[in-house]
Amino acid sequence: MENLLHTNKNFEKETYVDKKVNYQEFEDCVFKNCDFSNSDFSNNTFMDCEFIDCNLSMTQLAGTSLKTVHFKDCKLLGIQFHTCVDFLFGVSFQDCVLDYSSFANKKMPKTKFNSCSMKEVSFIGTNLTYSIFENCNLDKAIFNDTQLAGVDFTTAHNFKIDPESNPMKKAKFTTQGIVGLLDKYDIKIE
Repeated sequence: MENLLHTNKNFEKETYVDKKVNYQEFEDCVFKNCDFSNSDFSNNTFMDCEFIDCNLSMTQLAGTSLKTVHFKDCKLLGIQFHTCVDFLFGVSFQDCVLDYSSFANKKMPKTKFNSCSMKEVSFIGTNLTYSIFENCNLDKAIFNDTQLAGVDFTTAHNFKIDPESNPMKKAKFTTQGIVGLLDKYDIKIE
């Protein structure tokens, strides 16, 4: 990864643990079975890229652009997505572990989260309008002043959301999910 511009490249089984990779551009690249944990990927640009079976846990992304980036089967523990560039921010996740990550104040409508573990993820001030949480574990995820209009939570589980603190017009839930909306009232539903 010594070049500054990478186009249509495949990176496989690369290991950059505890290293810095900064001020580089990646377009139409695929990263497969790579370990970038505890690395500094600040100020990079990823456009139309895919990460498959990669470990990016605790990777720093300050000032990084993620433009249409798909993560599949990735470990993304503690990623501070809120430090990424807002312009054209677009991500999707399938079968990923996103525990302890933060999307605070990000504008990410229509984002797809499919079969992800999202324990204690922060969505404070996030715009998730019309996003989908398909079969996601949202245990202790933080929703506060989060735009949830039209969001699909029908197969999500373990969430607790305060409808008074989060606009959620036309959001979708199952009858089992209602419990997560009434948690603050400390009532029992049988």
